[in-house]
Amino acid sequence: MNAPNNTPRTLAVDDILNADQAYRLASEGTRLLWQGDFHNAKQLMQAMARRIDQSAKRRSKKPAPAPEGLHPAAHAFHLHRQAQAHRARILGSIVLPMTGDYSLALRRAPNVQQACAEAWGPAKGQDVHIALRELLGVIGAHEWRKKGVEIPALGAPPNNRIHPYYGVFSPVRGEYIDLVAQAPLPSKALAFDIGVGTGVLSAVLAKRGVQHVVATDQDPQALACAQDNLQRLGLSSQVSLQQTDLFPAGTAPLIVCNPPWVPARPSSPIEHAVYDEGSAMLKGFLSGLRAHLAPDGEGWLILSDLAEHLHLRSREELLQWINDGGLRVMERLDIRPRHTKSTDTNDPLHKARAAEITSLWRLAAG
Repeated sequence: MNAPNNTPRTLAVDDILNADQAYRLASEGTRLLWQGDFHNAKQLMQAMARRIDQSAKRRSKKPAPAPEGLHPAAHAFHLHRQAQAHRARILGSIVLPMTGDYSLALRRAPNVQQACAEAWGPAKGQDVHIALRELLGVIGAHEWRKKGVEIPALGAPPNNRIHPYYGVFSPVRGEYIDLVAQAPLPSKALAFDIGVGTGVLSAVLAKRGVQHVVATDQDPQALACAQDNLQRLGLSSQVSLQQTDLFPAGTAPLIVCNPPWVPARPSSPIEHAVYDEGSAMLKGFLSGLRAHLAPDGEGWLILSDLAEHLHLRSREELLQWINDGGLRVMERLDIRPRHTKSTDTNDPLHKARAAEITSLWRLAAG
C-alpha cells in the first residue's frame, strides 16, 4: 500500500551518513531514522545546524526588502520566525527509535526514562520514533528541573530556587521578578496571580508577606510545577492554585499578570509563554481586571515593550486597551533587560532587543 502524500519518507540511517547527505535529505523532507551511535547522532545534528547557520548568513547579506506597508522591524521579525521554523524542521528530521518503556536501543544512549516520564507522563508501552531535537529538549528540561534556577528575590541560597518543568517557561529573565519584588504593595491581605507558570511570582508575593495568593493557570503541567515549587519553598499554605482561564471568582486588592509579551502565533507548547496571538491574554486581562479589583485595588501588568520596537503592537494600542477596560495608569516602573541577547549584535533582532524595556504598570479603576 502506498503511503499518503502527506506522510514523510523515512530512511533508516547510521554512522556512515555524513552531514552533507543528511542536510540534503532533510531539506527534501526525508525523516532520518537513526540506528547508529547516540553521540554520533548528536554530532550529526550539530553539523547540520552549522550548515543551516551558514546558509542563513549568506541570505542575510542580501535581505529581501520589506513588503509595502510592513515596517522593516516587523519584516525582520517574520523572517526570523521563518528561519526558526526552518531550523526546527531540518534538525527535527533525525528521529530515534524509542521502546514502550522510554528506552533507547542505541549504542552509548543515556537512560532517559525519568526525563521522559517527567515530560510526558508514565510510559504507555508503545514503541515510537522521537525526534532527537525534542529528546534533547526533554533531557535539558530534566536537568533544569533537578538543579533549579536561583531567584535572589526569594532570599539567600540554597532555599531560593525555582524548578521549572518541561513545557513551563523558566524564569531565567530576572528583571520582571525584581519589579514585582520592589513595587509598593497596596495590601498584604490577598493577591491574585494570573498565569502562575512556575509559581515564581506567587512565591515572591508570599515572601513579601501577602497572606493569601490565589494563583490561576489553564495548563495542568504549570499548576503541578507551581505546586511543587511552592512546597519546596514552604509557601504552599499561603498560595491556592486553580485551573481556570484568567481570573478566579471574587475580588482582590492586588492582581498580578505577566502575559506573553509578543503578539505572534506560538509554534510549540513552550512558546505559549512568549507568544500571545492577537494579544489575546493581554486584552483579556485588561478587559476583565476592573471587575475583579477590590475598592482601591491595583492591577500589576508586567510587560516588555519588545513588541513595540518590532512594530507588532503600538503603545497607543496598549493605552487604548487600558482605557477601554475602565482603567487608569497610576505609575509605571521600568527596568532594562540583563539577558545576553540584548547585547548580541549578531542577533537579527538586536536593534529591538537593545531598546527593550520591561515595565510594571500599576493600574487602578478609572
